[in-house]
Amino acid sequence: MIIFQTFVVLVMIVAAVAAARFGDLLNAVIACALVSLMASIIFYFLQAPDVAMAEASIGAGLTTAIFIFAINRTVRYERNEKTD
Repeated sequence: MIIFQTFVVLVMIVAAVAAARFGDLLNAVIACALVSLMASIIFYFLQAPDVAMAEASIGAGLTTAIFIFAINRTVRYERNEKTD
C-alpha cells in the first residue's frame, strides 16, 4: 500500500511540474486535472471519502470542464519567430 501511495504522490508532483512547464494551455489544464485526481486518491487513502468525492467532482471534473470551455472560447495567438 505504501508503494502505491508513493506512486500517487510522485505522479502528482510530476503532473504539477508539467502543468507549470507546458506552453500549451490545454495540456496544462489536463495536467492540473491529473493533480486534482491524484489528490482525491490521497484523500480517499486518508479515510476522507467525502472530501475525495468533492475533490474529484469539483476539482478534477467541473473546474477542468470550465477551463477547457474558456480556452476553446478564446482566440490563440502564436508567436512566429524567424531564425536567421
